[in-house]
Amino acid sequence: MTVKISGAGLGLRREMLSDVLPNLPDNVDFWEVAPENWIPLGGQFRQDFEHCVGQANFTTHGLSLSIGGPEPLDHKFLRELKSFLDFYDISLYSEHLSYCSAQGQLYDLMPIPFTDEAVHYVAERVRTVQDVLERRLVLENVSYYIAPDNRLSELQFINSVLAEADCSMLLDVNNVYVNSINHRYDPYEFINQLPGNRIVYGHIAGHFEEAEDLRVDTHGSDVIEPVWQLLEHAYKTHHVFPTLLERDFNIPPMAELLNEVQRIKQIQASVTNLQQGVA
Repeated sequence: MTVKISGAGLGLRREMLSDVLPNLPDNVDFWEVAPENWIPLGGQFRQDFEHCVGQANFTTHGLSLSIGGPEPLDHKFLRELKSFLDFYDISLYSEHLSYCSAQGQLYDLMPIPFTDEAVHYVAERVRTVQDVLERRLVLENVSYYIAPDNRLSELQFINSVLAEADCSMLLDVNNVYVNSINHRYDPYEFINQLPGNRIVYGHIAGHFEEAEDLRVDTHGSDVIEPVWQLLEHAYKTHHVFPTLLERDFNIPPMAELLNEVQRIKQIQASVTNLQQGVA
């Protein structure tokens, strides 16, 4: 399927609906939703969502696929998801390269062991998901705080899964920055070694500074300057990919969110002009 998003986007939360309807803001190029939060809804929420989808391009970012989990894939959910994506003509479905279930929901994103065995296991499940959805799965690099088995590096693990599964990537720049602090690596070199041809879009968000050597990925604050700079580097290294601002709580007035969306656009334009030799 053709990727229908471009430019700068914003994650749509139900509590934002009163601020963005009846007419979605013009300077947001695309929106993203967690399908689990909308599939079961009817009534006014369904009407509001259909009104939004009729005005702009949408992508989806899942919460419960548990692509690396020990439980079998939930085929009932996958069928419901495919119907949702087909009905609203949404081409992209992204998820976290992690797992969130083991004999029940864990209500958190758990790190997959960085091993060759895990690469093969995840890749096989990705291919199954892609067959059911008739779409390439887009996997996001996740933040993590412990490494249960790191026979491979985080970078080797991500690149190996993407290659073996032949799927796409959602580059979360904030997660790279958070992990680089928590696990002591160079975020610029990490981004340099990602397969740019697989990056279809990106995320940027704020985080919490728990300690000098510990960052917590919260999506609850403004994006900090080092993360903006890392995003610019990612564009220069690979290509100017569509990028979405995530904000999950402590949600400020819409005008403040739109300022950050505009910052994405400004960086995209600056790098594009640089690459095209425009003064």
